[in-house]
Amino acid sequence: MTELDLRCYFITGQGPDIVGTARAAAAGGAGMIQVRSKPISARSLFELGQAVAEAVYEVNPATHVLIDDRADVALALRQARVPNVAGVHIGQDDLDPRIARELLGPDAIIGLTTGTLELVQDANQYADVIDYIGAGPFRATPTKDSGREPLGLEGYPPLVAASSLPVVAIGDVTVDDAADLAAAGVDGVAIVRGIMNAEDPQAYVERVIAAFDRGKQSR
Repeated sequence: MTELDLRCYFITGQGPDIVGTARAAAAGGAGMIQVRSKPISARSLFELGQAVAEAVYEVNPATHVLIDDRADVALALRQARVPNVAGVHIGQDDLDPRIARELLGPDAIIGLTTGTLELVQDANQYADVIDYIGAGPFRATPTKDSGREPLGLEGYPPLVAASSLPVVAIGDVTVDDAADLAAAGVDGVAIVRGIMNAEDPQAYVERVIAAFDRGKQSR
């Protein structure tokens, strides 16, 4: 599987300048940017994904751009040779990961949402076709109601131990949580509102990465 920098994983949310925020996040070193905007049509998601990916490419060609849920839109963007579009992040109710891999090819990046020990253990059967799992919520968040109980810091070590794949913590994570979550064993943190609402998204991302690195060193 592709070597990934998951330390700061930006997921786009609602805001006046999604493309500009994504550009700033990439400039700050975000290794992954997931384009998520619900509800949205396939055409609008294609156009948003294209705009985000092109902006990201201008400042950081190493940043991978993923499309939320829609493997078909990710495929269309990749076939259109839009730079930096690397793959898709799928949920439990989306395409089977093996089908997504067949659709997108061996070089695509595919992530899968989990959040309980059972879901993490189930995800291990896809370790040959997916690249990482998202696990949450860390705490309750207004951006996505998974129906699962918040994990808190103490919830991550058992999931990390059970997973054959890199684990990204998600769910109202902020820069202030990055070090503690890194120390808990996760491979990265996914942030929506903290970056979308930051006065300086680039500086915010830089702080997340620095904090995550500090926490990782304390393991």
